[in-house]
Amino acid sequence: MRSFIYRSGFALIVLVALFVRVVQLDQRVLHNDEANQIVRAGRLLEGDSYRYDPEEHHGPTLYYLALPLAWLTAGREFAATSEWTYRLLPALCGVGVLLLLLLLWDGIGRGAVLAAAALMAASPAMVYYSRFFIQETLLLLFTVGAITCGWHYCSRRTAPRAIATGVFLGLMHATKETCIIAYACMGAALLIVVAFKVKSGLTLDLKLTCRHALYMALAALGVASILFSSFGVNPAGIWHSFATYLGYVHKGLGENSDHVHPFTFYLRMLIGQRSGGLFWSEWVIMLPGAIGMLLVATSSRLIKQVDRGLGRFLVFYTLLMTLAYSLIPYKTPWCMLSFLHGWIILAGIGITGLFNVSRHPLARIIVLVLLAGGMGFLARQVQRTSFRYGADARNPYAYSHTVSDHLNLVQRINDVTALQAAGRQTPIAVVTNPEDAWPLPWYLRAYPNTGYWNDVASLPAPFAPALIVASLDREAEVATLTGERYISEYWGLRNEVLLALYIRRDLWDRFMESRQP
Repeated sequence: MRSFIYRSGFALIVLVALFVRVVQLDQRVLHNDEANQIVRAGRLLEGDSYRYDPEEHHGPTLYYLALPLAWLTAGREFAATSEWTYRLLPALCGVGVLLLLLLLWDGIGRGAVLAAAALMAASPAMVYYSRFFIQETLLLLFTVGAITCGWHYCSRRTAPRAIATGVFLGLMHATKETCIIAYACMGAALLIVVAFKVKSGLTLDLKLTCRHALYMALAALGVASILFSSFGVNPAGIWHSFATYLGYVHKGLGENSDHVHPFTFYLRMLIGQRSGGLFWSEWVIMLPGAIGMLLVATSSRLIKQVDRGLGRFLVFYTLLMTLAYSLIPYKTPWCMLSFLHGWIILAGIGITGLFNVSRHPLARIIVLVLLAGGMGFLARQVQRTSFRYGADARNPYAYSHTVSDHLNLVQRINDVTALQAAGRQTPIAVVTNPEDAWPLPWYLRAYPNTGYWNDVASLPAPFAPALIVASLDREAEVATLTGERYISEYWGLRNEVLLALYIRRDLWDRFMESRQP
């Protein structure tokens, strides 16, 4: 009966996690990084071959895994796809992370798995970035897969388990270059556990046979090579997937970057900070996570169901990952998923310990009430981060995000071109610096006669497009082209960043006439 209750509870958590990740999935305006990734996936959808770029855009798994969902929902036409088409992939991967926690059932106990799953389902960061078409949630899924399969291999060494671990390690490499940080922290944590094993008699058997090590390495290299080579079409992509790390060293150091932040950047977001008069925090995860670390470190009898070796691996791995990401100057909020999952699993262990120390029924009721209050707090944070303030500058997770006003620019373009005989064939020129062009290529995907230029000098002559979109640093150049023949409007792109829209006067007059009662 108790087992049925646990399984039913886990199933309910998974359903809730799925719901909060897919509901209103297309409502938030696209982030520029999302649009960039989507357009690359769209090219693949329409038949272009994929070639790995060692300087930008990360690995190929995001694009290849997006294809089946695009085929099912929109066929092979990029213009027919929607935000929902692409964001569904990370949403499903976010739920997949919860399902992988089941593989830790015999390693940390079903109570800890249940608590960790609930926290994973309700974590504002986990929910927000599971609704974001970037590589981070896929990397999270494959990382948790490598850890859980690696744990099962260490528990009972078999070739299939070694191969499964290798497949997940290979998928990590084929997803994002930052996987190398996880590799290093996993290896260091294992070495520390081995060192402690002699003194503490840990139960985790870490012996790896040479044959199984070979299976694991071949599986990892095989999966990564197939994807990086575009299924054999671009063999050079395999070499580039390793050579790219030289460039990412400079990027990680924050050279010539606007994304350099202090050591405490991630910890402040998780422990608590005020922004725009609102309080944002995931202390409900961090506090029990710290308790879980303490219980594991002291080999407390309150967590007898937790394998001591696995528990200590999780502690060292999580601390090393948190330290590594905090030390790297280049920081973006979504990167913290790579270590937040460790805190969540340890929080599940901590909650189990708190529940076990409460022997009296009344004490357990108090603990349950406190946990319910904590979950309510997280739910409120999810409502703010993913829905009400999804693209708001006050939301720390909405980092350098496109403002909602950008959709008004797109609507204006749609309204003006609707009055044209050419309709969606209307010529549109976008003259911006590279950073301010996105996410327009997504929103103007149905306009085949849209061109993108970095400056006015690159425009073909003579050229008098119906509409011109320009970043403000190109405004003076564009003014020499438009003269008095265009009227201009200004619309938001990001916080304190505007775009100018130039509309040819004859079209503007026609548009204004259509607005007359």
